[in-house]
Amino acid sequence: MTQWTPQWQVTINGTTYTNLTVANMTITSGRQDIYSQPYAGYCNVEIINLDQSPITMDINNQIVIKVKDSSGTFVNLFGGYVTDIDVEVTKASATTISESIKVIALGALSKLPKTLTNGVLAKDFDGNQIYTILSQALFNTWSEVPAATTWATYTATTTWANAENNGLGEIDRPGDYELAARTSATTDIYSLVSGFATSGLGYLYEDASGRIGYADSTHRIEYLSANGYVDLTGHHALARGVKTQKRSGDVRNNVTITYKDGAQQSASSAASIATYGEQAYNIQTSLHNLTDAQAQAQFYLSLRAYPEAQFKSITFPISNSEIDNGDRDSLLNVFMGMPLNIVELPANITGGTFQGFVEGWTFSAGYNSLYLTLTVSPTAYSLQAMRWNSVPVTEKWNTLNTGLEWIDATIVA
Repeated sequence: MTQWTPQWQVTINGTTYTNLTVANMTITSGRQDIYSQPYAGYCNVEIINLDQSPITMDINNQIVIKVKDSSGTFVNLFGGYVTDIDVEVTKASATTISESIKVIALGALSKLPKTLTNGVLAKDFDGNQIYTILSQALFNTWSEVPAATTWATYTATTTWANAENNGLGEIDRPGDYELAARTSATTDIYSLVSGFATSGLGYLYEDASGRIGYADSTHRIEYLSANGYVDLTGHHALARGVKTQKRSGDVRNNVTITYKDGAQQSASSAASIATYGEQAYNIQTSLHNLTDAQAQAQFYLSLRAYPEAQFKSITFPISNSEIDNGDRDSLLNVFMGMPLNIVELPANITGGTFQGFVEGWTFSAGYNSLYLTLTVSPTAYSLQAMRWNSVPVTEKWNTLNTGLEWIDATIVA
C-alpha cells in the first residue's frame, strides 16, 4: 500500500508557481486510433489562488504543468501555449479574496496548421524531410533573437544549432523510407509533415514538455526490444468504463498505395474479402520507390486483413494506494507509443490479457485526485521489421531462436 497525493507545480512564461491549488484539470494528448496522425494536445485547468499573489500570464505564453512522482521529483504532464484565460473572484471577505483562474492551452502541434511553407525538398528519407521542415519553423534565425539576449542566457554547452529551439523535440533520422523530392507549392506545415509521417509509416507526437517529435516506422519495435512492456494489472483500474472495440471499419483487405507521380501498388486478401466483404483503403504517400510502395501495401494487408480488439478506454486512479510506486511513476510518465502488458482483465475483455501501445490518453484531476484514461492499440498493428542498423548493438545470436529467419525477425530481443 503506497499513499500518494498529487502535488502540483505550474510554470507560466518561465515563472514557476508552487503556491497554487489545481482544482479541476483535463489534459488530452495523442490520438484516438492508429489510422490517423495526432492533433494538438489540449489542457483545461482551473487554478485556485487563495492569497492574491500576482500571476503574470498572457495569450501565447508557454505553460508547463508538473506533478510530483513517488520519489518527490516533479514530472511533466503537459507543455503547451495559453489560448484562453478567465479570472474570477470566488470568495471575498474583509481580509481575504479567493480567485479561480481558468486556463485553456494547446500543444505545440497547434502552431503548425497556421504556419505556411513552400516546402521545397530534395529526395530524402522521411525523418530527414520532417526535420528540415520543422527546424525551419521551430528554430529562430539570428534576426529573430531578442536584441537584449546575452550569451549568459544559455548554458555553457549550448550551441547555436539548438540555442533558439522553439519546440523541436526528438526526430528519428534519417527515417526508414525514401520520399520523393518536392518542388515549391505553398501549404501549411501540419498537412505537409503529417503526410510525410504517414508515408513513412510513422507518426508525429508532442512530448510532455511541449515539443514536437517524430517516431519512424521501427521506433516502437526498437523501444520494445530494448525496454520491454510496462506491466499493469486490471485490478488497479476502475471496473466501470473498461472498454474494447472490434469493428469491421478497422479491416483493410484491399490496400492501394499511391506514391511518386500518382503511381499505385495494390495488395488484397481473397480470404478476408470472402469473410468481411471488400474493405478497400487508398493511402496517399510521397514514397519514391516502387519496392517501398509494394512493401507497405503488403504490410497494411498482413496486419489488418482481420480485425483485432482495440482498448478504447481503461482508467487508472493514480492516487489509488493499491498501485505501487513503480506502476504509478510509469503511468505519470505515459507517452505515445508506450508498450503495455495489461493482465487480470475480465474474461470477456480480450481473454483477460492485452498487449499493445498507447495511442492517446486523458489526465483528469480534482481535489487530491488524479485519473489517467488510456487508448491502446494492439501490438500487431505497430509491428514493423527492424532494419539491420537498428538492432541493438548488445544483441547476440544466441538470444535468438535458431530457426528464425531475418525476414520474420520483427522483434529480435
